[in-house]
Amino acid sequence: MTVEPRILLRQMFEAAIASAQPALCLPPHLPEPPKGRLIVIGAGKASAEMARVVEDHWPGPLSGVVVTRYGYGADCKRIRIIQAAHPTPDDMSVAGAKAVLAEVAGLTSGDLVLCLISGGGSALMCLPGEGLTLADKQAINRALLACGATISEINCVRRHLSAIKGGRLAAACHPARLLTLAISDVPGDNPVDIASGPTVGDPTHCRDALEIIARYAIALPAAARALLVSGDGESVKPGNPRLARSQFQLIATPQMALEAAARTVRNAGIAPVFLGDRIEGEAREVARAFGGMALACQKNGALAPPPCVLLSGGETTVTLRGDGRGGRNVEFLLSLAIALDGAPGVHAMAGDTDGVDGAEDVAGAIIAPDTLWRARAKGMNPGDFLARNDAHTFFAALGDQIVTGPTRTNVNDFRAILIEPQPAGTHS
Repeated sequence: MTVEPRILLRQMFEAAIASAQPALCLPPHLPEPPKGRLIVIGAGKASAEMARVVEDHWPGPLSGVVVTRYGYGADCKRIRIIQAAHPTPDDMSVAGAKAVLAEVAGLTSGDLVLCLISGGGSALMCLPGEGLTLADKQAINRALLACGATISEINCVRRHLSAIKGGRLAAACHPARLLTLAISDVPGDNPVDIASGPTVGDPTHCRDALEIIARYAIALPAAARALLVSGDGESVKPGNPRLARSQFQLIATPQMALEAAARTVRNAGIAPVFLGDRIEGEAREVARAFGGMALACQKNGALAPPPCVLLSGGETTVTLRGDGRGGRNVEFLLSLAIALDGAPGVHAMAGDTDGVDGAEDVAGAIIAPDTLWRARAKGMNPGDFLARNDAHTFFAALGDQIVTGPTRTNVNDFRAILIEPQPAGTHS
């Protein structure tokens, strides 16, 4: 292999991010100008950059507002950019949601609403349901993120405690035509789970949200429980007449990002192996399974003869047991390093394509065969860091973090395990 492993892993990650840039994937999906006004709305970590691309390519007048994460803004002249908090909503998340609803009030059938949706929109565009406060939503959000629930489960609860998610934003746009252009950050690309589906009908019900709350033993504020038990938090369902003029189009997905990375791998003369774009489960458990696959590949070519790269996407979960600085990608990597136990010729990286793993402005990290050795040489016990969910601290001490800054896109997690042939004289 002619490319140094660390460099090749970074090249794969950068190719995945580049494939999902709004400037590349959005313009082919722009609609024809309407008879009336064009109103641009949206939410997510990519929404401001998407708005900028719309401004650059739209031939006529437009106006609008989108909500993005702090630091993820873009230079727009006609579309207002509101920045808010992620992953826990703040006052600006509520202000942003209200501004979006105000923008689509009083539209006519000749108007067109272009909604730009990407990952992170659930927290960034937050409007508590009837009787709830922002503090209620913040507490529920933190509990959901800490309990190990899947993103689908988390967003089911969010939809039923919201005044804008679960099709409600689409209903507010009626009778105008609505086109949603979305960058998917969820396993399976289900529209109802991308930013909690503000512009699509929701087939789930309040009882489903209550079952999730019970499954993870989450304490609910009285107002939230009342909203769910009474059914007053029911979302807008598929087939609702107010959704009749609503269309939804995916413009970038995790699978597209993996395919871009695979092209980089092939150009280096190495075989890519797809493990799937919708991997879910506890990050440390997924890592142990992937570690076994990597060792089997190296020993007997189980999935492909080395050199090869195991590529995967999706969204794992982390059940918080400690009070460390962690994220699902770095927790995966730390667990993977422990599972590989210094196996020669196996390198890996994992990162969130939005540049933020957990609550840290760090995308992810890289591991190598000497990762555990270098950590122990510094007096660090890798198992202790994993036990307290402190993988960001672990990789920061080793200088192995990946910091991209705002990528202005989000196609979820990216994982790559590079497997070289087993060196002569070694045994797995």
